[in-house]
Amino acid sequence: MKVLLIEDDATVRAGSVQALDLAGFDVEAFHAAEPALARITPGFAGVVVSDVRLPGMSGLEFMAAAKAIDAQLPVVLVTGHGDITMAVGAMRNGAYDFIAKPYSSEQLTDVVQRALETRRLMLEVAALRHRIAHGEGIEATLLGDSAPMRELRKLILDLADEPADVLIYGETGTGKEMVARCLHQFSRRSQRHFVALNCGAIPETIFESEVFGHESGSFTGAGKRQIGKIEHADGGSLFLDEIESLPMALQVKLLRVLQERYIERLGSNNPVPVDVRVIAASKVDLKEWSDQQKFRSDLYYRLNLIILNLPPLRERREDIPLLFEHFLLGAAARYKREAPPAPGPLMQALMAHNWPGNVRELRNIAERYVLGLSSGADGLLSERSPEPVPLADQVGGFERAVIEQELRKAGGSVTAVSLALGVPKQTLYYKMQKYGLTADEYKA
Repeated sequence: MKVLLIEDDATVRAGSVQALDLAGFDVEAFHAAEPALARITPGFAGVVVSDVRLPGMSGLEFMAAAKAIDAQLPVVLVTGHGDITMAVGAMRNGAYDFIAKPYSSEQLTDVVQRALETRRLMLEVAALRHRIAHGEGIEATLLGDSAPMRELRKLILDLADEPADVLIYGETGTGKEMVARCLHQFSRRSQRHFVALNCGAIPETIFESEVFGHESGSFTGAGKRQIGKIEHADGGSLFLDEIESLPMALQVKLLRVLQERYIERLGSNNPVPVDVRVIAASKVDLKEWSDQQKFRSDLYYRLNLIILNLPPLRERREDIPLLFEHFLLGAAARYKREAPPAPGPLMQALMAHNWPGNVRELRNIAERYVLGLSSGADGLLSERSPEPVPLADQVGGFERAVIEQELRKAGGSVTAVSLALGVPKQTLYYKMQKYGLTADEYKA
């Protein structure tokens, strides 16, 4: 991130450059506005500090021309005491802030730091929105750049065309149905039906009729033949969510279908062959449940062919900014509102939260934020997890996410990340080793 300083007074310019240099900013100084304007491009990675009274183009004229190129560019105006009323008016017209002469080094560096942080956030949001809008393939569906998500996407693509059944483990809200849909979407079965069935939501009394179908007259009220869920999924995929909630008596019947690959409608003795890939999901350990005789062991071993474990959101915090922005845009489009920016304190609070509800909880918070039902990070995160996250874990999660984000932006260049974060290389290498990060995995 760069600071463009425009000041025609050589003494003031030199002093300001020195103050910014000592504070660690990358500064480029100009004696007039015209050459500085040539440096401004859409998405310019930096901010501008400009005197108002300049030879040729004034600071106000420069700001108008710069904002015509990039409307969100932060411009800090430097004014004399007699120009404060004019500067306040300029802020109404889009100036980020103003500093009155004479100013101290601390005043200058403080406002520049805030402006750069604002600019960095703007550019990150723009980059996230571009990725979301132009995403393709599985990366546009299963969002996230963390190592667990990259590995999960690879596994899904590798396994999509395998005929074997799949068992998905994950906490509530981790996206088990979305993973199941990806297994279907990126397979040869994608042209046929994807049928989702929540095993805990269908009353046991009508389960067989819903799942296996029935013939006309097979029971009171059965006025016509009904095709069941399994038969409807023929040639496609059947997703059995919360399979742990399936009663034991029905587990036996499901096991037979999985073994024989045919169903019998209620009221019929004729077997109907079905070609269906079964994807089951559970939030509990089915092996443990089978050992406790709460789940049939033969059904468990039938399902236990290919296992996908979904990471909880707290174990992939670096994905939170991308996911939150994705949900903001979706909610804004749905409710026909502008997607509000996520300020730095809010993002820090999101990164530190323990996320007992996982991605589903994050989506709900994003929707409430768009609707204006919560204000600030405290309001959004008022529903805290019952067990507080240790401070060291919160700091570590945030630090890891920041380092990984900079590695990705720098294409794996440790030197560039060291400069961007203002930490020595030796310290950066230590932290990368601590968090299991390697530069090679981020190289283009």
